[in-house]
Amino acid sequence: MPKSPQPFFWYELMTTDLDAAEAFYTAVVGWKAEPFDKAPGMPRYIVVNSAVRGVGGLMTMPEEPAKMGMPPAWVGYIYTKDVDASTQALKDAGGAVHRAPDDIPGVGRFAVVADPQGAAFMFLQPNQPEQPPVPATTLGHVGWHELYTSDWKAAFDFYSSQFGWESAGEFDMGEMGIYKTFGAGPESGGGIMNKPPQIPVPVWQFYFNVDAIDAAAKRVIDNGGKVIMGPMDVPSGQWIIQCQDPQGAHFALLAPVR
Repeated sequence: MPKSPQPFFWYELMTTDLDAAEAFYTAVVGWKAEPFDKAPGMPRYIVVNSAVRGVGGLMTMPEEPAKMGMPPAWVGYIYTKDVDASTQALKDAGGAVHRAPDDIPGVGRFAVVADPQGAAFMFLQPNQPEQPPVPATTLGHVGWHELYTSDWKAAFDFYSSQFGWESAGEFDMGEMGIYKTFGAGPESGGGIMNKPPQIPVPVWQFYFNVDAIDAAAKRVIDNGGKVIMGPMDVPSGQWIIQCQDPQGAHFALLAPVR
């Protein structure tokens, strides 16, 4: 029996200035922020919500990755019903475990891992019942997941075998190589490509849905961020921009053609 896809379902920003990040993303994406205080002893954590439900969280960079020189970054959580089994399977398939499975009181069980090419993500086994997916175009949610890697074929094989992701076709981008698209469930998809030289290590990038790309680009700049690439139209019939927030974390925005 085919494996049910395990998609990304939560997104977390680790940053060097939590208050500034909250102000920036609520202004740019339109999220409503609220403090999360249901896990006693947990460092300050801010949940960001769309009009539908929670999308992700913002937190100060933990001391250990900060000492290692990790820059501010968005990291995605892949859903699992058994984080220990998923972590072991990933390790057996050549992935790395950066933090072994552990419990977050009131939240669930998590692990910090990386695929065999080195792109980091997290597992989460939530305490709460699984929520149904929202439409991929829902404002404020992630409409596209993009992996920059060192070997796109091996990367797709890994995610396909581990998490049941399915091929959605390939695009030849000339000098930039092949862009492999995938589906990770009915409302979750993305693309995988070999990273360009200016991206130092394999990494995931997440595209947050906004209503209009030009207005969103202006909000990025007006609030101290940078537009690194775009606006440009993509084959899906949407517009994208790739951006950097004031603390240096990379993200992207996605909007329909108006």
